[in-house]
Amino acid sequence: MSMQLGVYTFGDIPADGLVSPEQQLRETIERIRLADEAGLDWFGVGEHHRPEYSISSPATVLAAAATVTKSIRLSSAVTVLSTEDPVRVFQQFATIDLLTGGRVELAAGRGSFIESFPLFGANLADYDDLYEEKLNLLLELNANERVTWRGRFRPALDNALILPRPHADKLDIWIATGGNPESSMRAGYLGLPINYAVIGGYPEQFAPLAALYREAGQKAGHDASALRVAVSGPGFIAPTSQEAKDTLYPYWKTSMTKIAAERGFTAPSRLGYDTQTAKRGAIFAGSPNEVADKIVALHGHLGYDRHCLQMDWSGVPHALVMRSIELFATEVLPQVRAALG
Repeated sequence: MSMQLGVYTFGDIPADGLVSPEQQLRETIERIRLADEAGLDWFGVGEHHRPEYSISSPATVLAAAATVTKSIRLSSAVTVLSTEDPVRVFQQFATIDLLTGGRVELAAGRGSFIESFPLFGANLADYDDLYEEKLNLLLELNANERVTWRGRFRPALDNALILPRPHADKLDIWIATGGNPESSMRAGYLGLPINYAVIGGYPEQFAPLAALYREAGQKAGHDASALRVAVSGPGFIAPTSQEAKDTLYPYWKTSMTKIAAERGFTAPSRLGYDTQTAKRGAIFAGSPNEVADKIVALHGHLGYDRHCLQMDWSGVPHALVMRSIELFATEVLPQVRAALG
């Protein structure tokens, strides 16, 4: 399989309030349509329950995207499975999969924020147990049309008929993680593809985790071709390197300043940003040639299958995001494919 490139979004709303959630959602669909028409492989939609994001229901947005796309794969990025009902999630994504003729993925994660726990009546003390139980149920639903199941966190299922079935009978389910070794081992053991969210540091440092994932998968007897690895993180493309980096910086800083204040991290700086946009850094912002070179270089460390960029941090203007998507598809993708096959 050739290297894939994609884009993902949380539907960021600008802090100045000049773009409404309604407008942001319309623009998101326009971006997905452009990504499809321009030839990108994948578009992901995240789930958040915070005022700075417009998307709390990825399945709803993906269903809308299904009606305006023809080839691109559509995915959650991620579904916060810990606070969802796996039966309903499976039905929603199976429905979208039928609408697209089999172009849907479901990325199951814990989420990077915790707002969904009180919102849906989940106990944060059950953080790990909720995810493990619901993932196991989701995989059972994916494997069988009729399911009998018992667990702690939802009513039992007794020979329940699970409909509709996806286009090819099974959904393409991914594990999404920020770099937890146990998540890598779990995904490998289950034979599920894995997505590493890398928003800081040096992405090459994820190579041992990718190796751990593949080792666990091979020991569990899974075909190596099923053990796919994706990397997702910040990025932005403009005709010149300096324009790309200068354009993204204030928006990236807005998001990271808020997160740093909430979590007690060091406030972001331009020096730190410039380090992250350099050759080995996690922010893939630059000219098409520069971004292509960084992806090819990272492939040498991870041997991975897909790279996905979040381009619209804190509401980067729509026209600039659209140009970035087009450059990613028309200039970065051909270079990456030429280098990696």
